[in-house]
Amino acid sequence: MKRAAPLASRAPKAAYTDPLAEVLRPGQSVELLKELHILTRDGKLNQDSRRKLKQVYHLCNFIEPLLDDVLGRQDTLTLADHGAGKSYLGFILYDLFLKARPGAHIYGIETRDDLVEKSRELAARLGFERMSFLNATVAESITTESLPPRIDIVTALHACNTATDDAIQFALAKQARHIVLVPCCQAEVAAVLRKHKNESFGKTPLSEIWRHPIHTREFGSQLTNVLRCLQLESHGYAVTVTELVGWEHSLKNELIIATQANAPRRNARERLQQILVELNLQELEARFLGTP
Repeated sequence: MKRAAPLASRAPKAAYTDPLAEVLRPGQSVELLKELHILTRDGKLNQDSRRKLKQVYHLCNFIEPLLDDVLGRQDTLTLADHGAGKSYLGFILYDLFLKARPGAHIYGIETRDDLVEKSRELAARLGFERMSFLNATVAESITTESLPPRIDIVTALHACNTATDDAIQFALAKQARHIVLVPCCQAEVAAVLRKHKNESFGKTPLSEIWRHPIHTREFGSQLTNVLRCLQLESHGYAVTVTELVGWEHSLKNELIIATQANAPRRNARERLQQILVELNLQELEARFLGTP
């Protein structure tokens, strides 16, 4: 009979590792993550919430250098989250990067009063004193005295259809240094393409690009973001476009980051106007060429 190895020679058991400790950052609020449903009510991290938290960190990796840039130039920082919803992004940014920076203030702008009230209650409960929440449309948010005349960073995540364009107008009016956009479900340009489709057939062979309905939708979405980038460049912003998350997670994953460079791209406005004319979209000139 084979004898068991002496106790001293047996391999030690692996030390227990708390999976939560592996993903939480120092000082991060567990209560906040529960409220945002990233953690379960008993503080556990399941596979779905682990993926969600990974995506949050990925987005924060893009925004953190923008926060550092502003605070490296001045002692104060203002960030407006346009179409904030439950203020998911604002709470995470404040908790990870700004709660120990007394000059920083985050404003969540949302038109649904119940979400605004819930965000106010959560901020008060967590002691996040430099977070404010406004029930306001984009037009109201540009002119309201509840916001400072200058906003350093403007974010708009998954703002549907023209809400992203509204956020751009807000950012331009507030002279934002950085703009972070994740557009979603943009349908306005596709609707105008569809409206003038027959006329466009006789005007340009490029109309073949959006002849079929599925192509109209997809081309319209792509074109919308191209026009937005040209618009921002015409106002002196340097623009980068990248993926927010992999395609396996979401098809709405285009991330546009614009930084004020005070050097408008020389031909951006002309190119934008030429595209509108060539594709029979002149009725959108006020949206993409108008000045706040």
